[in-house]
Amino acid sequence: MKKSCLIALCMAFVFTFLAGSALAEGKPGPDAKELWNYITNVDPYTEWGFWPDHEGMQPGRAPHGPKHKVYVNSAGLNSKMPPVACGTIEVKENYSSDEKLMAITVMYKVSGYNPSDGDWFWVKYSPDGTADKAGKPAGCIGCHGTRAANDFILVHEFK
Repeated sequence: MKKSCLIALCMAFVFTFLAGSALAEGKPGPDAKELWNYITNVDPYTEWGFWPDHEGMQPGRAPHGPKHKVYVNSAGLNSKMPPVACGTIEVKENYSSDEKLMAITVMYKVSGYNPSDGDWFWVKYSPDGTADKAGKPAGCIGCHGTRAANDFILVHEFK
């Protein structure tokens, strides 16, 4: 019993430390509401750049829709090789064929959050910012996991 309590206490300390590190850098922890506020108010994602080989509106595919735009913050854009830096955020605006915004999907790299899957925290938002899925969705990990060697990033090829 004592050993399991000690392990639980250590895990809680590590998670608190890692989440605190993200907060100390001005970034949110792995929380959908905090992340939405961050990417829309604190550091608006629409002011970020695009991967150099994936700029502007691009053709898409299921489950994201027939068109998309992918924005990346400076932590990601300054990463020259995988794995990208912790704090990297990739925001994908998912559009219908007539370019109506249907959803916003986000990959956020949080140190220690999910080591077996690249430390990515995933969220699918409706256009109004309501989180439909968040955390470690099997569908996100399953598809992006096919590119684990590229740090789960599908739309950019590191060279």
